[in-house]
Amino acid sequence: MLRLPLLPVALVLAAFASASAGAAGNSTRNPEKKGDLAYKWVDEKGITHYGDYVPPEYAKRERAVLNQEGVVIRRLEAEKTPEQRAADALRLRDAESRKQHDQFLLNTYTSVGDIETLRDQRLEQIVGQSAAAKQYVESLNSRLTGLQAKAQLFKPYSGDAGARRMPDDLAADLVRTVSELRAQNNVLLAKQREHADVSQQFQVDIERFAELQSGRAVR
Repeated sequence: MLRLPLLPVALVLAAFASASAGAAGNSTRNPEKKGDLAYKWVDEKGITHYGDYVPPEYAKRERAVLNQEGVVIRRLEAEKTPEQRAADALRLRDAESRKQHDQFLLNTYTSVGDIETLRDQRLEQIVGQSAAAKQYVESLNSRLTGLQAKAQLFKPYSGDAGARRMPDDLAADLVRTVSELRAQNNVLLAKQREHADVSQQFQVDIERFAELQSGRAVR
């Protein structure tokens, strides 16, 4: 094998041709060798090498295949790490998902107006759900105010030395009401986020559908 760092390609190929003639019939050491092709690779120090086969320690690196004129006719990619392969698989899944969504848009809608109509219906539904949750929160707040007023008559909230201990059912009702009020406030926040997310997603779909319809979409 010839490993000639930083030599002109013409000289390398001339030396390679001579070495290849003397090594005819012995290709067991060279699983990548094909006829009169040469290989080009870069070692860990950044030095470029040429030879009639790629040494095993560099077989997983990026390398190029040259013909007798020194022209690169093929590039062999470096072996990818598990992280790189996982990233490639993720990109492929994303591309396939976008393709399927594009097909969904084209098969489901006939115009931008169709998407806007569905968007308005979905947003109206979320607004209605938010309004119902707000009403429930208001009723819970009223209930909590009443329960807190009752609690003031009992220990430990009452300043009366003769006040009785708060009944267990009143304490339990207070805990349930506070817990439910917290849950419904979280529902309201979730509905606000859902309204924003749905609005944004429909806007993305509208813009993408317009691109697909006009033929300007990047596939």
